[in-house]
Amino acid sequence: MKLKDSQALTSFKYGWLISRIFPYIKPVLGRVILGFIIAIPVGLLDGVVSYALKPYMDYVVGRQNLVIFDYEISYSVIAIAMPFAIIFFAAFQGILRYLNSYFTDWTSLKITNAVKIDLFKRLIFMDTSFYDENSSGLIINRYLTDPDTASRGIVEQIKTIITSFFGAISLIIVMLYASWKLAVVGVIVLTVAFLPVFLIRKKIKSVSNKNTVITGDIMTTINETYSGNKVVTAYNLQNRQISNFIKDIDKSFSVTISLTKRVGWMSPLMYLIASFGIAFVLFYGTKLIYSGQMTAGSFASFVTSLLLLYKPVKTLGNTMSGIQNIFVALGRVFELFDYVPFIKEKELTVKLPELNQGISFENVSFEYVKDKPVLNDINLTVKKGETIAIVGNSGGGKSTLINLLPRFYDVKQGAIKFDGIDIRNFKLSELRDKISMVFQDNFLFSGTIKENIMLANPNATEQQLNEVINASHLNEVINSQPDGINTLLGERGLTLSGGQRQRVAIARAMIRNTPIIILDEATSALDNESEAIVQKALDNLIRNKTVIVIAHRLSTIKNADRIAVINDGNLVELGTHEELLSINDGHYKHLYDMQFSQKGTTV
Repeated sequence: MKLKDSQALTSFKYGWLISRIFPYIKPVLGRVILGFIIAIPVGLLDGVVSYALKPYMDYVVGRQNLVIFDYEISYSVIAIAMPFAIIFFAAFQGILRYLNSYFTDWTSLKITNAVKIDLFKRLIFMDTSFYDENSSGLIINRYLTDPDTASRGIVEQIKTIITSFFGAISLIIVMLYASWKLAVVGVIVLTVAFLPVFLIRKKIKSVSNKNTVITGDIMTTINETYSGNKVVTAYNLQNRQISNFIKDIDKSFSVTISLTKRVGWMSPLMYLIASFGIAFVLFYGTKLIYSGQMTAGSFASFVTSLLLLYKPVKTLGNTMSGIQNIFVALGRVFELFDYVPFIKEKELTVKLPELNQGISFENVSFEYVKDKPVLNDINLTVKKGETIAIVGNSGGGKSTLINLLPRFYDVKQGAIKFDGIDIRNFKLSELRDKISMVFQDNFLFSGTIKENIMLANPNATEQQLNEVINASHLNEVINSQPDGINTLLGERGLTLSGGQRQRVAIARAMIRNTPIIILDEATSALDNESEAIVQKALDNLIRNKTVIVIAHRLSTIKNADRIAVINDGNLVELGTHEELLSINDGHYKHLYDMQFSQKGTTV
């Protein structure tokens, strides 16, 4: 799944999207409804101020007393009471707005966090190919930004719609009370002004999708600048990174402005249409006043209501645009939820046995890209307790072969069997619990040295921890740190040297105590001194284990039981070190001669 090709095809399936997000709304539905209920009087109170102008103009300005059921109220009393009443209603509405805002933020954050957690649970189990195909920036953007836009926005926008709707209703009631004839004209005009909103839905979707990809590219550039800061500095690549960043920023600007050019006319057009309505109301209202069909107070109340009505109508217009953006984000969110990883378990799995016989690669073929094979019909058996070394030309498929065993990828043809049973019949977690891997560049997490070791076996005892520290030759490293084993490591463990990181990784593999060990170029990036120490640690790690080791330096595999030579995806030779050296013009002998013979060194 390439995230940059996302089309969010479900963006206009509003009912379907609401049904998908509803399970996240349901746990907080009570507070959501309470917030919506509070939004109703918040909107209705908008009509109070406009209605208050009628008695103020008719009685206070006109110096007439108000008679209600034979009870007369002096215009002077009304003049004194009216400002206090307006302040009271404003304060009351302010309290309601605060409560409404609090409930909206609380429920929105709860919904957003629930979506993010579930998305992260999906992300953590994505197969390796997903990470191969998508940049870190785009993944971060899609898994963090879209849930924020979708989940937080939907409650906020619905609340805004309710407030604006009831605000419009209250103002329309005031207008109808003042003059139904003018009210009909005003409502028709504002309805027409609202129509352009529906013309921009698809453009919003297109721009939102493009901006997501561009934002992902921006994040990737920042991530690469951070992670590759030494390379950037060493090769004077600052201008290159700046150029890439500016290029992406310019793309984002162009895409956003393209939407502005197409949508920017909407607000002025709404103003223009509304101005025709207001002009007509002023013309016709004046005529009604002169003819005695309408009082000045009613007219002032009506005009105020009409002007105030434009705000909720405009808000509804902007909200509808925002809601479409939310539905686009929702479409992208559930696109992530619906993605099915290529690597998955069968519904019915079998219990993974202890390794009694061995591992067999039977007619294994694999390709990353269709019709471009990386491995061709590989047949190889690794017996229990045996150490098999895999060597060959760079890019020949060595690492790919071992990545198939823990099912980072699945074979395209053939099968990998564990004691004669296809590994695809096992639970992924059970299969991977049998394997420990040490890579060329091992990833260490932020945290202490102890935490990085113990994460492989959180239930390990202090005695087991001390044993693996000794066996991995970590004592020197730990003793040199300010806080010993509890020393906090920097991101990716970069506060340690390469050899030190390797020893932490070896200790992590040791404490897991699995029957199968995979070593992928575990010493190739180290200097001779570090390699010697790490090799001792590796020797302790692989004792009495079934081991598959990829090595560039042939000196590290001289004691392997057998050596498999893989070139260009084919198993071309298999045998012991001595057997392979005895093959004239053999591939292994050629590698050996290149590394040692010219230096007069023996293995």
